[in-house]
Amino acid sequence: MPSNGEIIERSINDFQKVQAHMLIAKEENATRTYESLKSDYLSLKAVLTSLGVNLTEIDKIKE
Repeated sequence: MPSNGEIIERSINDFQKVQAHMLIAKEENATRTYESLKSDYLSLKAVLTSLGVNLTEIDKIKE
């Protein structure tokens, strides 16, 4: 079973990847892709928040 630290690290990495893809989708005006990624973004944001991670520095989307 992964430790909290491992879960946090994996979730932060996934969160940053999703945000990077969202920014590209927004730049390319790919609204359906952006909305699809937004679901993952919100789920990861909820997980990280529940684990006590401060998202101030890493949240570039701010939704």
